Amino acid sequence: MQRSCMLHNAVPEERYSTSTAIILWLGCLFGFAGLHRFYLGKPISGLIWLFTWGLFGIGQFVDLLRMRRLVGDENLKIAGREAMALQRTGYASPYQLPAAPSEPQRDPAELMRQQLMQAAAQRGGRLSVTEGVMATGKDFTEVEAMLDAMAHSGYVGIDNDPESGVVIYTFGQLGG
Repeated sequence: MQRSCMLHNAVPEERYSTSTAIILWLGCLFGFAGLHRFYLGKPISGLIWLFTWGLFGIGQFVDLLRMRRLVGDENLKIAGREAMALQRTGYASPYQLPAAPSEPQRDPAELMRQQLMQAAAQRGGRLSVTEGVMATGKDFTEVEAMLDAMAHSGYVGIDNDPESGVVIYTFGQLGG
């Protein structure tokens, strides 16, 4: 079951953009080195870059060469935090809400087995194929195949009705 329902589609998969970081890096040309570091959530190194003009230009130049990696690393950190939040709470981010409660998906074969057992319980633990068809709404071939599979697994026995000779499937623990 998927438990996410986006409140807004405004939350992109990657929070930080390399092109935005490079544009902010260009702030060094106007005396504002380190703006890209503030953008990437690194305020302390951002202040150091701002007051030292990007470690005298060397750090600023190295950051330009490594910009893709810096942005990628920060996006991975965010993804890791969201994955941990998902494990703890079931919600990937604060922008997600639980989906509306819905009926869990049930295996159709299991649903049919349950219907057949309920029908047998109402009939004293005995069920014919025709009664199974009436209880499930499935066709004769499908019901007979399911009852035969249940008999093959050992959960159901096979007998004949003494009066009519019709094949009867017996559910031992459901008998009256």
